[in-house]
Amino acid sequence: MEAEAFRDGIFALQTRRFGSVAECMVKRLVRCGRGKNLFHDLYDDEKRHRIEVKFSKVQRAAETVITEDTVMRCIEEATSAKRMVMFSECREVSFDCNIQQIKRAEFEFLYYGLFFSDCIKIFRIASKDIGSQIYYSDRQHKGNVGEGQFHINQDSIAIHLQRYLIASLTYAELHALLC
Repeated sequence: MEAEAFRDGIFALQTRRFGSVAECMVKRLVRCGRGKNLFHDLYDDEKRHRIEVKFSKVQRAAETVITEDTVMRCIEEATSAKRMVMFSECREVSFDCNIQQIKRAEFEFLYYGLFFSDCIKIFRIASKDIGSQIYYSDRQHKGNVGEGQFHINQDSIAIHLQRYLIASLTYAELHALLC
C-alpha cells in the first residue's frame, strides 16, 4: 500500500477506530503491553507506568456552517483531503485539535499527538505536568469530575513541539511499524 493511500485510510477512520490505530502505533513504539484495566490504554511492565493515548487529525476548520440551506454543499465538501494540513503549515493555518476525556488520576504518562497530512508528531507528558505546563481545563462536561481536556492549535503547538515531542513519523514509517 502506498503511503498516500495509507494516510487517506487513516484520515477516513471514525474516532474510535482512529484511536485504536494510535494505540497500536504507541504500543509498538514504546514496546509496552495492553492496559491493566479499562481506565488506561497501555501499560509499561518494566517501568510500571499506566499509559493513556490520545491523538487527533489536523484539519482546517470547515469553511461553511451546516444549515438547512448548506447541508448538501457541506457533505460534498467534507472529504478529508481538502482539509488536511501539512506540518509546515501548522503555524499559519487555523486548526483546533481537542485532546479530550483526560482522566489524569488514571495514568502516569499521556502519549498524544497529531496526524498531519505529511507526518505524525508524537508527544509524551507526565500526568502531573498536565495543567501546570500546558493549559488544561478540568471541566470538559458537566458532572464529569476528574476529566478534562486541552486544545492544540496554531497558537499553542510551539510549546508541545519544544517540550514534549518524542518522535516524528512519516506515513511510510508508520506503515512499516504496523506491518
